[in-house]
Amino acid sequence: MPRLPLDPRHGTHEPTTAVPPRVPGSARRTTTVDMLRPHGMDAELVLVGRGRDLLTNIDGSPRVLDTAEVEAVIDYADAQRVTAISSTPGIAGLEQLVGRSSSTGFRAAIDAAVSGHDVLGRPVYQLLDDLPVATLISGYAPQHAMAQSGTWADEGKRKPMHKTAPEGLAMLQQADLCAGWKAGGTIMQGFAENNPPVVTGPDAPCLDDGDDPLAWHELPGPLPVQGMRRRRRIDVVPVDDGAVWAIDAHFRDSYVDEEGETVVHEYTVLARVDAVTEVFLEAEATPRVLPWFECPEAAASAGRLAGRTLDSLRAGVRAEFLGASTCTHLNDMLRALADVGRLGRRVVTPAGRLA
Repeated sequence: MPRLPLDPRHGTHEPTTAVPPRVPGSARRTTTVDMLRPHGMDAELVLVGRGRDLLTNIDGSPRVLDTAEVEAVIDYADAQRVTAISSTPGIAGLEQLVGRSSSTGFRAAIDAAVSGHDVLGRPVYQLLDDLPVATLISGYAPQHAMAQSGTWADEGKRKPMHKTAPEGLAMLQQADLCAGWKAGGTIMQGFAENNPPVVTGPDAPCLDDGDDPLAWHELPGPLPVQGMRRRRRIDVVPVDDGAVWAIDAHFRDSYVDEEGETVVHEYTVLARVDAVTEVFLEAEATPRVLPWFECPEAAASAGRLAGRTLDSLRAGVRAEFLGASTCTHLNDMLRALADVGRLGRRVVTPAGRLA
């Protein structure tokens, strides 16, 4: 099936072309969440997450600090309800998430389920925290498939998945929720005209460093056609004799069609944090790939991290980074930086020397 033509209203299309080399004395977290529909677009959504924290010692030798896996099955047509969920390391009480919607209120339910377990700040918590947005993002696959097949606007050919993709997405979103959904913008105009736009992103450059097999955790293999993947990388490097943590972070959402992998969303963030107070000194986001031309306006919101503590991010960004000056996906990236403290403290020994 031919790829959808490029929409002239698209946003930034400058995807990252490489992963930076690991720096001696640094820590790196990488996570992925694959969004799969192995039994077809009308069937269940399967989310498969993997993650790893890796320390690179001063002599360049690696040491795995932590690993995680999470798998969840979502009945997308039934209020995006969780029908199964598991994790490694195992978390007693995680089963209480079964039967709940994976969208509204799910992160609060996660916090209740993991209460009393040592998971906050670990890769397994990040993977669980990514499940609601991965469910939301996964709607791109059926939207793209319908637009590609020409059934998007054909009322006589609508399938149940059509109603659970664009119409369900419209119910979850509202005008001015973020820059991409600003009142009068591309997406909102499309919904008003009953013709939600679907953008085709640029080809996805490979992010695997062929010279470093440990650049990423072990991935489950190539994505199938109509599969999606959310990648995250956070590098924490002590600078100024360990007084400051320099952060280099990246995330990408991608989709695979018959012609290959394309990028849907992508940002990079550079930041500096006081290693003693764990307060942000500065932060800057660069939009690499975004679907609509209104979206890059949100990048400046990353500067609002300055003066905030790491441990305030998960709650603070959700509560305060609101409206058309922000971006849903950038916000999730900024929230993930809350775990920089856990990573940063692993790169300095109790004697104060770099690992």
